[in-house]
Amino acid sequence: MTELPPLREVIARYGLNASKALGQNFLFDGQLLKRIAAVPGDLQDAEVLEVGPGPGGLTRALLAAGARVTAIERDRRCIPALAELGEAYPGRLRVIEGDAMEVDAPALFEGKPHIVSNLPYNIGTALLVGWLSTSWLPWWQSCTLMFQKEVAERIVAKTNDDHYGRLAVLAQWRSTARIAMPVHRSAFTPPPKVMSAVVHLTPVEAPEGVNFAVLERLTGAAFGQRRKMLRQSLKGVPGALDALERIGVEATRRAETLSVADFTALARETH
Repeated sequence: MTELPPLREVIARYGLNASKALGQNFLFDGQLLKRIAAVPGDLQDAEVLEVGPGPGGLTRALLAAGARVTAIERDRRCIPALAELGEAYPGRLRVIEGDAMEVDAPALFEGKPHIVSNLPYNIGTALLVGWLSTSWLPWWQSCTLMFQKEVAERIVAKTNDDHYGRLAVLAQWRSTARIAMPVHRSAFTPPPKVMSAVVHLTPVEAPEGVNFAVLERLTGAAFGQRRKMLRQSLKGVPGALDALERIGVEATRRAETLSVADFTALARETH
């Protein structure tokens, strides 16, 4: 591994206090960062997209694992620190200064990158839904993402689980999702108020004939009034109640009792 100054020293030198407005929480534990970088598997010479690298803690671990990293960073205070890291790994780090919600990430790659990020908590869910909504099979190989523990549990939740909802269906109808590791709040600087977890997603073939926008509309309506029966929560979605009847699902059921397969069948029949 290239010899680098301690991350805390770099942060002090550039005055990089974590910004609450940008949802920043920095990780310093080199062993933890190495474990996160190992979740996708062998990254030797692989392309990786990292969103919100901050001062570059996870970026270091990815580069040390042999990856070629493209990092999107909105906080221009971090750019000099990342440039210093790029000098230590010539030709292996590309930094895009900009907002990840606006950057056309797929256009940055010729192949399919792994996405590995300690996501800013304030945009993490929106980014994931955007990455899931693309054509399938998607432009990425896998996603290894840090979320608040509660959000991570919502992504991997199963039917009838308290955390099961829209996010679980949107993630699982065409990917496998698992919690790769929990991360204690004390691992971050500053420590957030909540625990965190790393989620790993790998794409699978999407069921045919299912429109993502329809599935998103159905799950939004169904789980937006999750304590109500489907005949009430879905009455505002054109064709949904007739589709329920066609697939043999009782309209008196509630959203959390429908499996991911039920929702995909419902989306296929809603028109």
